[in-house]
Amino acid sequence: MAEITAALVKSLREKTGAGMMDAKKALVESEGDMEAAVDWLRAKGLSKAAKKSGRTAADGLVAALVSEDGKTGALVELNAETDFVARNAQFQAALKGIAAVALETDGTLEALKAAPAPEGEGTVEDMITRMIATIGENMSLRRTQQIKADGAVASYIHNAETEGLGKVGVLVGLNGEGDLAELGRKVAMHVAATAPAAASVDELDPALVEREKTVLTEEARASGKPDNVIEKMIIGRMNKFYKEVVLVEQPFVMDPDKTVGKFLEDNGASLVGFARFALGEGIEKEEDDFAAEVASLSKG
Repeated sequence: MAEITAALVKSLREKTGAGMMDAKKALVESEGDMEAAVDWLRAKGLSKAAKKSGRTAADGLVAALVSEDGKTGALVELNAETDFVARNAQFQAALKGIAAVALETDGTLEALKAAPAPEGEGTVEDMITRMIATIGENMSLRRTQQIKADGAVASYIHNAETEGLGKVGVLVGLNGEGDLAELGRKVAMHVAATAPAAASVDELDPALVEREKTVLTEEARASGKPDNVIEKMIIGRMNKFYKEVVLVEQPFVMDPDKTVGKFLEDNGASLVGFARFALGEGIEKEEDDFAAEVASLSKG
């Protein structure tokens, strides 16, 4: 029997797309014979995942989960190819399990993928590989984020598919007094609706701020006004920009006469941070040209 080395396991994984534990088990079962191990994985349906890895996975679900003590929250996005799979009970149960694991990691995607699977053998990444083979669609654990607060973390799922799972997930962390969980939920609903770019002006991406200033400056100069007037115009327009994209500066959707910051202040609370995941944002979906496909077939 050949020695089952890490290099041999890695080689089998690269060849078949199987998870680490499955690849190791296949090599043990086949006494280190690579070709026999490949056949073993094929027979178990575990090498199919590699064939599906090139497909675009832009559907799926977002999970939002808060720890029992209410001080840590985790968002996880798990993608699949179709909404049909997102409604699959196995997919949903797996995502809930992964979200629970995410609460116990350091908040990075790498740590979550390498963490022990909530059920079965191997890591979270191995579990997803097995699901790809079983369900028959490509899947991708795309991202995760944690929010922690000494006060409370609240979660909100917009248009929930089931409890804690949906297309848009939000976490809001607050410190202060009163019912922080309820206050946080209201702010989380606001975040779901407005998709702010940052919690405060200081946290805005400097590149985004500079780009906005450049555009506004060019627009103001086109008016032909003197520089001192343009400078005042830019200040006013940037303040308007901040009210559009900064959470604490935005008019609160449930009371537009107040900003979110003022709403929290009036209720004895302060914002620690927030996170918002909208399913598939930033993923370029492949669009099938059905007419072109039919035309090409008719020529053949």
